[in-house]
Amino acid sequence: MESKDAFRITGGSRLVGEVSVSGAKNSALKLMAATLLAEGESTITNVPDIADVHIMEELLTRLGCTCSYDPKLQLMKINVPAVPGHRADYDLVRKMRASINVLGPLIARVGEVEVALPGGDAIGSRGIDFHIKGLTDLGAQARSEHGFVIATAPNGLTGAEISLDFPSVGATENLMTAAVLAKGTTTIDNAAREPDVVDLGEFLISMGAKIEGLGSPTIKITGVTKLNPTTHATLSDRIVAGTWAFAAVMTQGDITIRGGRVEHLEVPLDKIVEAGAVVTSTDDGFRVKMDRRPTAVDVATLPYPGFPTDLQPFVITMNAIAEGNSMVTENVFEGRFMFVNELQRLGANIHVDGHHAAVTGIPELSGAPVAATDIRAGAGLVLAGLVSEGVTTVEDAFHIDRGYPGFVESLRALGAQVERI
Repeated sequence: MESKDAFRITGGSRLVGEVSVSGAKNSALKLMAATLLAEGESTITNVPDIADVHIMEELLTRLGCTCSYDPKLQLMKINVPAVPGHRADYDLVRKMRASINVLGPLIARVGEVEVALPGGDAIGSRGIDFHIKGLTDLGAQARSEHGFVIATAPNGLTGAEISLDFPSVGATENLMTAAVLAKGTTTIDNAAREPDVVDLGEFLISMGAKIEGLGSPTIKITGVTKLNPTTHATLSDRIVAGTWAFAAVMTQGDITIRGGRVEHLEVPLDKIVEAGAVVTSTDDGFRVKMDRRPTAVDVATLPYPGFPTDLQPFVITMNAIAEGNSMVTENVFEGRFMFVNELQRLGANIHVDGHHAAVTGIPELSGAPVAATDIRAGAGLVLAGLVSEGVTTVEDAFHIDRGYPGFVESLRALGAQVERI
């Protein structure tokens, strides 16, 4: 149930201290879906206690799996039946785009699948065409009708050469999970290179899949006849780590981010340094220290290893209170700028033209009621509240809960004046 909670933030606090980053939402959900490929019990550790994980748990339960989650240990056990169900209904899928990730495992394992077209964040059209075309290349009969993606492969799947028009993360993951049980060899050209895709690939390899080229634009998969359950630790969440890095810069703070991986955030951290911060590696993460107003930076979002679209709201918010003018270009999701309207309510000077946002920095924003439109926009607005004079209320907090476990508690531990109301 989506709660009517809001976050109430009193501006002016400098964030100082340590924060721990849990497992990546974008990885954990895909790993959970991939357990469908093997009968028996798989265990996934470092699974964040967030709303989307519980939605995926419910989806897998409806497909016949038995799931048990321990939030204290962040441990998920999933027991998959010999023949899982094959229909994922709209009431769950509409809440979370990652539900589409059951498409590949189910067509590979059961030979038929019906998944409602996904919902989730209002950030753009993220077409399902790449998924359908790729599955067709593998020999499935796939189509979209009455709000469902329907695919059948009564004779199984056969390896193929697939070339993606765009390095779509979701399509790469679905085609990889479909191809691991296909007859013969599959190559995916222009594959997504995100750390989450690599994490999923390593999970599949631990189940017995044969995959080469993870993290490169060409992934080669040699099909096997059967996969086995496995145990795997989710990689840490680079977007959450990046969120805390920008929080340190905006509030002229000093945050040590435990579990953050510098090698997954090279471009954003370069931008943070350009803005005037000092970034240093630690034994188990990195530290971001800022002692002056940031300098505005130009950014263009791109698929990995470029600047992540998921961190775009934070760089816009930082630029809104930075010294100077900047241009932020969105090349991945056309709807990402929806949250700019909310930021303007706090006094930000931003002009959007197509997929460009021109930002003129001002010393301080001013508190007002705003609403989250998606996970990252919501978190960006909370950080904007920290650098606003007076009180900011961010409504529709359930968006933020989908991606940030214990966000309010972490902020308070760093010295923020924030409460859930």
